Amino acid sequence: MIQTELLAPCGLYCGVCGIYQADRDNNQKLKEKLAGAYGLTPEQISCSGCLSDHKFVYCQTCGIRSCVLAKGMEGCHQCNDFPCSLIEAFPVPVGKKVILRSVPERKILGTDQWVREEEKRYQCPHCGEHLFRGVKRCGSCKEAVELD
Repeated sequence: MIQTELLAPCGLYCGVCGIYQADRDNNQKLKEKLAGAYGLTPEQISCSGCLSDHKFVYCQTCGIRSCVLAKGMEGCHQCNDFPCSLIEAFPVPVGKKVILRSVPERKILGTDQWVREEEKRYQCPHCGEHLFRGVKRCGSCKEAVELD
């Protein structure tokens, strides 16, 4: 069953987000690493998904989510203005790249299949371990991975 709170309107599926996974798994080592990357404390590495009541600090004021919800849509995949200036101005390059790939795929595949494909995309090709978006090396087998 799909957890709807993980369906970020921008097209970044929260189920493969490092912040979400670190919080879900209470992975202190990953929280510390992510905190350093984001300039935060490990305690701030906390999120239950974009559409939950407990959002990551940087996602709390997301203009993309606000726009989609104001239009009464589920996501950018339903918007005729995609990609818009909000997408073009997305501050994280790897995130923007994923959004530009992911939103058209969700539109074509439908939400259920899109979620399955996103989860499959973020598995280590060497050992099958679940990975998160942006990872460069599998935490389990230590092999290098190339994901977008």
